[in-house]
Amino acid sequence: MSRGFYVIVYDVVSDKRRLKVAKYLESLGDRVQYSVFEVYLTQQELEKLMRKFNKLINAKEDSVRVYMLCEACRGKVEMLGKGEVTEPPGVVIV
Repeated sequence: MSRGFYVIVYDVVSDKRRLKVAKYLESLGDRVQYSVFEVYLTQQELEKLMRKFNKLINAKEDSVRVYMLCEACRGKVEMLGKGEVTEPPGVVIV
């Protein structure tokens, strides 16, 4: 099962909801900025993530964006300052 590379950004008004979103994302990938994560997910993991976000956020106040980057696009990410683009995971044992 292949994994895609996703950039997930969020703007959550409530401190309590924001903490839950951040903790969940920390379990999946790398925090690259305060409210920006890079993760590698299968289609099933992405669907689970979207269901989880639907439960965690208030759609009238909060915003979560999930951007998929193809392998070619990931290779073209340009950065200034510290940090690196998250590398694909090695062997994943489930």
